[in-house]
Amino acid sequence: MELLLSSAIGTLTAAGVYLILRLRTFAVVLGMTMLSYAINLFLFSTGRLVVNAPPILQKGVEVHTDPLPQALVLTAIVISFGMTAVVVMMALGAFIEGGDDRVDMPRADRMPGDDQA
Repeated sequence: MELLLSSAIGTLTAAGVYLILRLRTFAVVLGMTMLSYAINLFLFSTGRLVVNAPPILQKGVEVHTDPLPQALVLTAIVISFGMTAVVVMMALGAFIEGGDDRVDMPRADRMPGDDQA
């Protein structure tokens, strides 16, 4: 179970970093979303992986799981959803204003003498 979860976290992180380094805003937004999923999985796994254990204390139950990582993940999901909506609206506004969804600076706006492609 731990190997599966750690490989999923690593794969999501690698895919998120790869997509963030792209030059299109849609790929950057997808990369940020994948990174937030990887962080949520990591936060969830910090509370120890316990099967069939309640997150609250009950009579007759000796093993319980830590509820703090679950609360942190729920909070992170809400925050990442809100931030994704903000970034999508900013990207949409930039696309409507500029007519392109590239994240690099146009050649005409670069400093004179800067002939890098």
